[in-house]
Amino acid sequence: MKAIVDCNSFYCSCERVFRPDLEQKPVVVLSNNDGCIIARSKEAKAIGIGMTGPYFKAKPLIEKYGVEAFSSNYNLYGDMSWRVMETLKTILGENKVEVYSVDEAFLDVHGFTSAQLQTLAKEIKNTIEKWTGVKVSIGIAPTKTLSKLANRISKKQDGITVLSDDNKIIHALQSTSVNDIWGIGHQYKEKLLNFGIYTAWDLRNLSEEWARKNLGGVVGIRLIKELNGQEAIVMDKDLTNKKMIATTRMFGNAVTDLADIKEAIATYTARAAEKLRRQQSAASIISAFVVPKENTTAPHFTHGPSISTYTILPQPTSLTNELIKPAMKMADQLFEAGKKYKKAGIVLSGLVPDSCIQANLFTPGRSIGRYLMEMIDNINFSMRDDMVKFASSGTKRNWKMRQAFHSPRYTTRWNELYEIS
Repeated sequence: MKAIVDCNSFYCSCERVFRPDLEQKPVVVLSNNDGCIIARSKEAKAIGIGMTGPYFKAKPLIEKYGVEAFSSNYNLYGDMSWRVMETLKTILGENKVEVYSVDEAFLDVHGFTSAQLQTLAKEIKNTIEKWTGVKVSIGIAPTKTLSKLANRISKKQDGITVLSDDNKIIHALQSTSVNDIWGIGHQYKEKLLNFGIYTAWDLRNLSEEWARKNLGGVVGIRLIKELNGQEAIVMDKDLTNKKMIATTRMFGNAVTDLADIKEAIATYTARAAEKLRRQQSAASIISAFVVPKENTTAPHFTHGPSISTYTILPQPTSLTNELIKPAMKMADQLFEAGKKYKKAGIVLSGLVPDSCIQANLFTPGRSIGRYLMEMIDNINFSMRDDMVKFASSGTKRNWKMRQAFHSPRYTTRWNELYEIS
């Protein structure tokens, strides 16, 4: 049996943990730069606030109903996610938990009876909510796909659904639309509806050969098997090392100066280099891109094209100074005077283990550079907010994101700890 634990309206829940006065009140969380709505509480959904819609369009509704809006606070959300996942590992053991996303985890609950699964689910739910304050829903079923389906049902009930016998599974499949099945996107939904397949039950009864031809080959076969209670998507180990590292942000205001573009790219390069060193890797390729501001005078909304370039490094490196140098040259290449830019970013790829880089007689002192980077990382980790940074990153950073409704980073900053009066 497989279970999935899903945090309810996770970003909103994190904000509510430290704002109990917002319980049962509508809450929304905004994307980077306070642009779009990326999370809504059920109360916000009930008054008609849409998902991923622009904040300015929803503002009349937000003001009318007194909706509390927050800028995205990823320091807080990341730490709260870690607490939830560590709680699960404490209850079941690390090898029984697969972290699927920031707010979801699959659990291996093989060997429990139906009654025990119900008791276990209650224990998990109560423990997480007591230890972290984050409310969760739990779905349990024979496969990952069916557990996702059970979890969807649980959100409309008491937060727990266990599909442990055929009758419960059949009823759940018959009452679930094809577009609500995990793995069915918009294109496949339209295709299935055209074939007269409206429910998960309809899809389950199709042959594997049909799925091979019409649902993406092996992927479709796995889906049919999963809906039939045959495990086809196994538990995966957490991905510890990334194969590519990117740092990108929207600007708070449109940028027109090369100096600002360079500051932003230098800052993003330093941030990406920190992530690189954290997993003890080095990059062979560095790419940079900028995105011009779209033409708002056009009759139809259009996104500006992303303009990018890359540099193959003479030797893989994780040293910030060695990465900033080519990044600055690429910034010069990408910038075009007279244009307005709304976004920039850095991508590090061709990653290799830092320990396997061959030494070079003609570039002495690399070990000293590594020690220096380690010291800077330690200072910045303990003191926060880029206490030590390269001059090319700038000091004023007028291009930084807008975060007008940012809540305190209650769990990761000493000077922002939650105060009880």
